[in-house]
Amino acid sequence: MMEYEFETVSVHRGFAATSLSDHREIIRRRQKQGWRFAGWIPTGQRGYGYISEIDLIFERETEAQA
Repeated sequence: MMEYEFETVSVHRGFAATSLSDHREIIRRRQKQGWRFAGWIPTGQRGYGYISEIDLIFERETEAQA
């Protein structure tokens, strides 16, 4: 059985580029805690359709319940 957790990350839009804040550190920290990075989904959107927030998705195996 799998367990999932989500962590929200802000996406910053500058003059000519878009960047995430701390996403790599979050993924490394979660990996050390036994989580596997499973993907991401957009959770916030601003004008002109650009993404302002995402959720990083983490999963790990759990004991099956009887």
